[in-house]
Amino acid sequence: MDGQGDQSTVDWNALPDAVRSRLAEIGAEAVGALPLADIPQQVRVIARFAPAKRAKHGGGALVAGLRDVPAFRAAVVDWCQEHRPSVLDTTASEPVVAATAAVLLGEPFAVHYVELVARRAAEAQLRGERDSAVSRAERTEAELDRLRAVLEVSQGAESEVVRERDAELDRLRRRLREQGVKLREAKDKAETVAQDAERVLAEARAEVGALTADRERERERAEAERAKARRAEDDAATARQSAREARQADEVRLALLMDTLDGAVTGLRRELALGGGTGPRPADLVRGASVAQGAVGRVEDPAALDRLLALPAVHVVVDGYNVTKTGYPELPLANQRDRLVHQMSVLAARTGAEVTVVFDGAGVVAVPSSVPRGVRVLFSDPGVLADDVIRALVTAEPEGRPVIVVTSDRAVADSVRRRGAHPVPSAVLLARLVRV
Repeated sequence: MDGQGDQSTVDWNALPDAVRSRLAEIGAEAVGALPLADIPQQVRVIARFAPAKRAKHGGGALVAGLRDVPAFRAAVVDWCQEHRPSVLDTTASEPVVAATAAVLLGEPFAVHYVELVARRAAEAQLRGERDSAVSRAERTEAELDRLRAVLEVSQGAESEVVRERDAELDRLRRRLREQGVKLREAKDKAETVAQDAERVLAEARAEVGALTADRERERERAEAERAKARRAEDDAATARQSAREARQADEVRLALLMDTLDGAVTGLRRELALGGGTGPRPADLVRGASVAQGAVGRVEDPAALDRLLALPAVHVVVDGYNVTKTGYPELPLANQRDRLVHQMSVLAARTGAEVTVVFDGAGVVAVPSSVPRGVRVLFSDPGVLADDVIRALVTAEPEGRPVIVVTSDRAVADSVRRRGAHPVPSAVLLARLVRV
């Protein structure tokens, strides 16, 4: 409770909804067991509610009481320490749990946890907006494909109408020629024969006019379909551009978020005196392996691996080829090494873990001249197996330091487990690296 008086760095009015809800739930559970003298006047009416309704209907009053009445907040913390100590764990792997505990305890670094929760919520919202834009673009493209199909059908229908019109015109021309012959032969015939010929000619002209009008209408419909298709293409291009801009904005926001989080983690470690000196580590002194020039109980799922990576001063030892041949065996060995080392560099930067990657030195023509920052790359010496180097690295660590060994080799996993290390299958690490 030493940091309970330092609440100036946390804006209670701007707490993320998840943190406010958890504070209300903790206060609702505690207020039912506290003496009436420890409960503020504005919260006493909430204490008379049924336990299930306190947080739902009195959450605002509970959070306001925790914010404004230090004695009430201290009483809730004391009750939690006695009955629910897990809610005060500021090192919990779940950011909302850790942030709530830090705010309740008044820890000076609570503002960083609150910012982390808020940023993750904003990141989830941005991803939702991006996915919605992509979905709209896909629907527009589907509509464009449908309109193109309609246009093709319309063009086919127009061609068919043109062919029928031409055939009908040929038929009418033949009829006109026949009528002309008859008219010439019947010049001297009676007036009635001439009138009949005129009537036939008028009918023929009416048919030609009707066919021509039909053709014009079909052409107008085709033009309308073409214009609609062009508008759909323009809409699709606009949607694709919007999706690209949304993705670019997401990438910029994510990059800014990662830079800010890196700075916050570095400041927290400096403030809490975590990390360690810059001198050599036990893994640097193991014999039987050469450092690349210029290099600086079993887990079954990525969530369990994340909990191990959150341990202070954790050392991750990776059986290099065992991982790469599990994840991307189709690549040449040099490309396998480069890909794994760069992925582990990102993981080291995100978690602050010490990372050592061990490759079998047999058949390696040349080791890389440099490796990414934060990763130690070792190649076993001639006659020495990479498995033996991994065992030596685990043995060299002081008792009590958390060590993770990533390998699917059962013999190696069993031997390092006996030395106190945590074996992790290669597939679990590969699944974790997908999120890096």
